[in-house]
Amino acid sequence: MPKVRLHKLAALVVLGASAAWILTGEFSSVGSAQSGNSPPAAGSPDTPDAGQRPIRTVGVVTPPRREHARAIRISGTTEANRRSTLASRTAGIVAELPARQGTMVSAGDIVMRLDSEDKRSAVEMATAVLAQRQAELDAAERLASTGNVARLQLDSARAALATAQAQLDSANAELDRYFLRAPFDGLVDRVSVEEGSAIAQGAEVATVLDLDPVLAVGQVNEQDLDDLKLGEAADIRLVGGKVVQGTLRYVSRDASVQTRTYAIEVSVPNADRSIPAGMTTEITLRSDPVDAVFLPRSVVTLSQAGDLGIRIVGPDDVVGFVPIDLIDDTPRGLVLGGVPRDARIIVAGQDLVVEGETVKPVEADAETVRRLVGEAMGTTN
Repeated sequence: MPKVRLHKLAALVVLGASAAWILTGEFSSVGSAQSGNSPPAAGSPDTPDAGQRPIRTVGVVTPPRREHARAIRISGTTEANRRSTLASRTAGIVAELPARQGTMVSAGDIVMRLDSEDKRSAVEMATAVLAQRQAELDAAERLASTGNVARLQLDSARAALATAQAQLDSANAELDRYFLRAPFDGLVDRVSVEEGSAIAQGAEVATVLDLDPVLAVGQVNEQDLDDLKLGEAADIRLVGGKVVQGTLRYVSRDASVQTRTYAIEVSVPNADRSIPAGMTTEITLRSDPVDAVFLPRSVVTLSQAGDLGIRIVGPDDVVGFVPIDLIDDTPRGLVLGGVPRDARIIVAGQDLVVEGETVKPVEADAETVRRLVGEAMGTTN
């Protein structure tokens, strides 16, 4: 018989010892059948019957509940409440630009004046003619009162006065076309012409912005549409991190054909005009508050049917499954609704058990509760 080499014999001994240790089943942790180094006594409650799964130990918590309004966060930009691009109403030479870039104007203030000497002369002539026709009518009325003038002459004097008034109105209207005025209170953001330059009719002259209030505009998806109410408060986070408050003033009822989203407008007070138009923002709207629990993402698991939710332990220590009603997804964790008030949520070992299985629930220690629940609620010190 060939001799067995020493290293082969050593290997066989190690293999046999390992197999014997594994067969003893001496393991202990959350999710295991038993804890400790000794097997349970025969007939004890924790002794599994032949062919049954061992009773596993799971960590559970009963998180505090809180009213929470779901946050609807969308990307957006700021826009002026009103924007007007002023254009010249007639051709001419720019004689004066009273409003400069960056200055504030009131409704009716002159932004640009074109050279209009000939039009002023026309107004003065029409004014003189009107005064003459008025004097002629006064004389005709005095003569008519004494019977020294025919009725037809009196009517002719009145018609001449009306014609002179119309000519004066037309001359004033023509002169007014040489003045460009601000349509509303606002900020002159850009002036496109210079004094002394010649411009054509319809040429762009200046842009006036109404920045108080300023608007934060964005698009919401169709699932969130029913949660929005006009007049509700909204938070606007600007690029630099500053957060300002606004009010939802408009929700479109016509979806974009390309994205199936709806335009919204949030009005933000901006008396000092510190918030410009065209700035990127994050708009946060909130739905009506509902009863919810705050939990970390790690507790979320899949049911046997593949649904996303959490596993709970009922009063009879039997595992159940609750589908997720996701109210909000915050940077610290999830906000879930629809969780029964008496439910103990499995936070350790949830992936090792199945629905309908009897388990041994162990309340998580204070440190675990603080870490899992406190951090999710944002109350960690």
